Amino acid sequence: MRTGGGGDGYTPDPRRWRALSVCLVGGFMALLDVSIVNVALPSIREGLDASDSALQWVVSGYALAFGLLLVPAGRFGDMKGRRNAFVAGVALFTLASAAAGLAQSALWLVIARIVQGAAGGIINPQISGLIQQLFRGAERGRAFGMLGATVGISTAIGPLLGGLLIQAAGTAEGWRWVFYVNVPVGALAIALAYRFIPKFCDDQRRRESFDPVGVVLLAAGVVLVLLPLIQEEAWVGQSKWLLLAAGLAVLAGFVAWERRYARHAHPMVDLNLFRRRSYALGALLGLAYFAGFTAIFFIYTLYLQQGLHYTALQAGLATVPFALGSAASASLGGPIVTRVGRTLIAIGLGLVLIGLVGVEIAVELVPGSHDGWATALPLLVAGIGSGLVIAPNQTLTLAEVPVAGAGSAGGVLQTGQRIGAAVGIAVVGAVFFALIADSGGDFALGFRHGLWVTIGFVVLSLVIALIDVYASRRASIGRHAAPEGPTAAVPDRPFPPADQTPHTRAVTGQAFYDA
Repeated sequence: MRTGGGGDGYTPDPRRWRALSVCLVGGFMALLDVSIVNVALPSIREGLDASDSALQWVVSGYALAFGLLLVPAGRFGDMKGRRNAFVAGVALFTLASAAAGLAQSALWLVIARIVQGAAGGIINPQISGLIQQLFRGAERGRAFGMLGATVGISTAIGPLLGGLLIQAAGTAEGWRWVFYVNVPVGALAIALAYRFIPKFCDDQRRRESFDPVGVVLLAAGVVLVLLPLIQEEAWVGQSKWLLLAAGLAVLAGFVAWERRYARHAHPMVDLNLFRRRSYALGALLGLAYFAGFTAIFFIYTLYLQQGLHYTALQAGLATVPFALGSAASASLGGPIVTRVGRTLIAIGLGLVLIGLVGVEIAVELVPGSHDGWATALPLLVAGIGSGLVIAPNQTLTLAEVPVAGAGSAGGVLQTGQRIGAAVGIAVVGAVFFALIADSGGDFALGFRHGLWVTIGFVVLSLVIALIDVYASRRASIGRHAAPEGPTAAVPDRPFPPADQTPHTRAVTGQAFYDA
């Protein structure tokens, strides 16, 4: 962060918005590949004679590697410089995309997808870390709003873009262009990163141990937790859930190790973060919401393509209302979240609930072949609500995190989101497929029951948001009763960024809200 020239020692870097645009390009690529491949799976099966297990790994291998690298990569960026880590991640992602497009066998493609996912896990925590480093106050909210819009658009528009590419290039070779499209974009992002991301983003770095034992324990725990969830359909029997129990035990060992390590060095994950209500509840809310948010598109795309025999392009077009609503509201929610606080997220979750209930009613009342049109309006409402959840929650969750640890803190937050997504897909998918099998192929019934499970995850998220709203207001009343500083009378808002010393925070706290 540059200093000088301002009463509080802070001067915004003039390149910060251009730097953000470069970061968002990299983030868009990585998050787009979470969903774009779904509509290409039939073409991949035909082109590479891929088995069901191979197709499962094309999707799950990416998600597993993505979630595995988030926290260690965030730590690496904090230590070695976030610009360097971002460029390295984009370069690896670009090369892996080219390798995936050139794949001559299913195994080749699976390996390329795993490397792609690892690169995505390197890229994403650097983006939240750079936002923490380059922006402050209301500008930080706007920056996270743009990131939230990118998350919403990339996730929802992935099936549409994949459908367009397959439609244009043909079923036989169209799936390759789902990966090739990343190559020129990645090359441009690398060139622009060195031009627009300030050099001081690499100069301000921690000089400390990488905490290798913590890295291994966290990696092993995440793998053991995610594997049975991702492979729930592919692995028959109940013994796979022993891996989940083992993973939780390893993660408990990770927590114990980090507490011990913190006595003499800076741990990979600062467990004191979870003593902050904003971070603890925000991370839990993100986990619960992504369990429902991601599963929506998983079952909706399957319902349209396998149940109603939509083409890949038609299925992609059906997701556009959600993408448009999410992009529009995210650009609005980011700037105002510092004034409204967690109440804005509760409002967004309420809209998501209304929209998803509307989708369920539309599927029940409207003939199947017209479901793509009937669900457009409720998906638009749900998308508007979602845009008021993802970016504002990230802004509030990271508001009190010191900039020095922003990369690893963002990595922990996104790891929770990836675990939530895996849990949601496993649970919702199990309900979806079970109902289809029991009903003799009634995809609408399976979709509606799966949708109610996603609604349950959203309700859980809303409860967490309301708990935080209530706690914030109680804290605000306490500050009114005994005001001690310029932020004491501010209701239901995040605290000033914790990247300031106690003295500086006392001077600049009100400026954070007035910016």
